[in-house]
Amino acid sequence: MSEPEDAGAVRAEDAFDVAAVARWLERQAAAQQRSQRAPDLRGLSGLPEVRQFAGGASNLTYLLSYPQRELVLRRPPAGSKARSAHDMGREFTIQRQLKPVYDFVPEMVAFCHDPAVIGSDFYLMERLEGAVLRRDLPLGVVLEPGQARRLCTDVLDRLLELHAVDAQAAGLGALGRGDGYVARQVQGWSTRYVAAKTADVGGFEPVIAWLDARQPADLGTCVIHNDYRLDNMVLSAPRPGWLAQEQPAVVGILDWEMATLGDPLMDLGGALAYWVQADDDEVFQILRRQPTHLPGMLTRSEVVEYYAARTGLSMPAADWIFYEVFGLFRLAVIAQQIYYRHFHGQTTNEAFSQLHHAVRYLEQRCRGLIAAAG
Repeated sequence: MSEPEDAGAVRAEDAFDVAAVARWLERQAAAQQRSQRAPDLRGLSGLPEVRQFAGGASNLTYLLSYPQRELVLRRPPAGSKARSAHDMGREFTIQRQLKPVYDFVPEMVAFCHDPAVIGSDFYLMERLEGAVLRRDLPLGVVLEPGQARRLCTDVLDRLLELHAVDAQAAGLGALGRGDGYVARQVQGWSTRYVAAKTADVGGFEPVIAWLDARQPADLGTCVIHNDYRLDNMVLSAPRPGWLAQEQPAVVGILDWEMATLGDPLMDLGGALAYWVQADDDEVFQILRRQPTHLPGMLTRSEVVEYYAARTGLSMPAADWIFYEVFGLFRLAVIAQQIYYRHFHGQTTNEAFSQLHHAVRYLEQRCRGLIAAAG
């Protein structure tokens, strides 16, 4: 099995009782043998080696390596403030229901709702083999402009396929709350920001007021990922230097914790909040967490044009501005919620200690876009 480049030692504050998880899995395997029911829990005896994935700032993700197979464990962080954002059972169920109709979801293995095991719910899934692109390409890896462009369209095609899933047929109809998704999102994220605000960030009042006044009606309702970005995707990686030899393709999509039924353009707007392109300012480049600045990568405008062309939508820039501003505002709220945990000593992860600077920048960027829109 290949070594995941971004999995390392478990941080002390994120450690859990590995032996307790191993014993729980063995009990599940024994029960499965008696009932002869899926999923496959073979090869999970003994104590696995555990490493922690560095990516992600919300739920915690670990690699459990057994001699014959590897699993990924997901659990909420200690001291998590918003329980609705860390619902392991919901995340597990969405992926289990999607898998038969959308093959880019990992195979679910087991869900534990007994807090006596490690103090929180958790679930396990099969590890997807491949590469995850972070801020910059790995050393020695090359992505030619033509490959970069085709990768972008592949990523967008997977999003279009997700938005075309029949939610009712997949058993996901209960995820939705009907019409009014855009309005609920504006109100909900505004409320979350106020609840997580600290003294060293702005209030976002003009941005929140503008979003409330300018919100469009729902375009439609479909399955949305709600955190769709390159570092939540697994790409085909058959050998070292793979990007130099062949076209990378999406083989899996991770982190479904915020998936729901909602407006597809809100999903696209959230995705493009992370899409830092080559001509963006220096501060936005510092915040970049995926290599969308490389030659050949689509610009944000080209992404919107591609999506609109394949869905038959008319999306002039004046209409798109709401989704762009909302995506950036939502990103600021996510960053502030994570920073809130660090500010109040719920985590000592130094990666979160400077997020208030990002929040202040994102407020300025939102206000600049609003001013330019007139």
